[in-house]
Amino acid sequence: MKRAFSAAAAVFVAAACLVAIAGGGDTVSAQSDKPIEARLAVYAPVKISVPWELLDKNETAALENIYRAAVVMDEIFLRQVWKGNVGLRKALIGKDKMKELKFFKINFGPWDRIEENEPFIGRILKPDGAEFYPIDMTKKEFEEWIAKRAVDREAFEGTFTVIRRGEKKGELTAIPYSKEYKELLDDAARYLRRAADFTANESLAKFLRSRADAFGSNDYFQSDMDWMDVADNLIDVTIGPYEVYEDKLFNYKAAFEAFVCIRDPKESKRLDGLKKYLVRMEKNLPIPEEHKNLERGTESPISVVDEVFSAGDTKAGVQTLAFNLPNDERVHEAKGSKKVMLRNIIHAKFDKILMPIAELLIAEDQLKHVTFDACYNHILLHEFSHGLGPGRITLEDGTETTAQKALKEVHSSVEEAKADIVGEYNIYYLIDEGFFGRELEKDVAVTFLAGFFRSVRFGAESAHGRANMVIFNYMREKGVYSFDPKSGRWSVDMDGTRDAVKDLSAKILMIQALGDYEAAKGLLEKYGKMDADVEASLLKLRKARLPVDIVPEFEIEKKFAAN
Repeated sequence: MKRAFSAAAAVFVAAACLVAIAGGGDTVSAQSDKPIEARLAVYAPVKISVPWELLDKNETAALENIYRAAVVMDEIFLRQVWKGNVGLRKALIGKDKMKELKFFKINFGPWDRIEENEPFIGRILKPDGAEFYPIDMTKKEFEEWIAKRAVDREAFEGTFTVIRRGEKKGELTAIPYSKEYKELLDDAARYLRRAADFTANESLAKFLRSRADAFGSNDYFQSDMDWMDVADNLIDVTIGPYEVYEDKLFNYKAAFEAFVCIRDPKESKRLDGLKKYLVRMEKNLPIPEEHKNLERGTESPISVVDEVFSAGDTKAGVQTLAFNLPNDERVHEAKGSKKVMLRNIIHAKFDKILMPIAELLIAEDQLKHVTFDACYNHILLHEFSHGLGPGRITLEDGTETTAQKALKEVHSSVEEAKADIVGEYNIYYLIDEGFFGRELEKDVAVTFLAGFFRSVRFGAESAHGRANMVIFNYMREKGVYSFDPKSGRWSVDMDGTRDAVKDLSAKILMIQALGDYEAAKGLLEKYGKMDADVEASLLKLRKARLPVDIVPEFEIEKKFAAN
């Protein structure tokens, strides 16, 4: 009884701390009474296996150490989300709180990421700056600090630093990740070096050691370059601080994550033919020549993989389908970027979520155009399009910067909208070039519409959800998407699709090219809202009890848990 009481008391204290730390009434909201069972029910469990038969003894040992390094990314990201997460996790461990613990692990904290970060434990609102900044720091305070101290700008806006209060009142200081998370990064580095010792693939071993060094130096450039050069690998690993979605204050700070995968060399080689179109797609962008980025590297390898484990930022709430990394513009200029397609995750989401959504919401005469190939190829071109368009830019006042820094906290939503709409624009281009068959044109248009309803269920305020909302509302305004209130189904006007896609692509690309922060905010405010018809469609999906996303059950965790 004493042990059970302690666990329950600890949960109470942790929840109380969530309220106490808010420091103001405007940061506290009413806790939802939605039961934890209902929250868990929106995730469809998917077993993620490992093709052990493809791995020899040394490769298995390398995989184990890479997996253990990835688990460390979970631990770092947990701390990046909120400093109270470690204590709250300890408090939740107990027989009577296992459901809450499971949901906590899915979301990496006490906020439901699918329900607009609604708190399910405590009442504090999720801080926009996560744990990258002091919880009481305002955007104005940050901007005024670096305006008066130009010497601090690079470190403060840097991707791999956290901002903390100094010893003096009102003082701010930047601390590198290598210092803030030193003990955990040392552990991860040790595992990566062990993995390198087991692998016979020299390029993979070079990256693993290089990334281990980066964890200590806080300089990720060389290891990003080495990651681009990994070739002929069976084990495919991406690990480190990459995406900035968690930093909703400025979109400056990168969160730690990992993808541990098994690569399909044959399928990767088949798609490699797309690389020769990279420069052509850049030249074909619907913007003036001076804004096209023709100096960017063109290596751009493609990896088709099956995920066997993921960790950190990518595993929080919604599972990633594919990615285009690294994000360092210096690497883009030297080599381009790598596109990685998580084939088994794409299949799982298409079968369990996208197709059932289409069967409920897409006009019956257009259902035949919802296909896995269209889904897969749109995701592929989405990732390609992340690597196209403006990167380094010059503002009107002569300041040299990047589109990411110029657009601040709205960058992620604008960038995701760009990748989606320019991705569709590039599919049409590749159809015209003969790379894809003509039948894909209708399939992509309808499958993308069905995919909108899958994405926006993650919340219209998430970067991906808001991006999809912008595209949807713009296309509807142009008459491309229409709703039949009698059937409750949506359809696509194929005749107007190409022009609308081209127009919106140009609009978003120019916002990035000019670093126009106000125009970016205006685009999101005008087109980023959900109307009654969409809400009714989402209610229809909820009543049908369709899952919103998947939750992976990794076989690898059981395999190596006892070791």
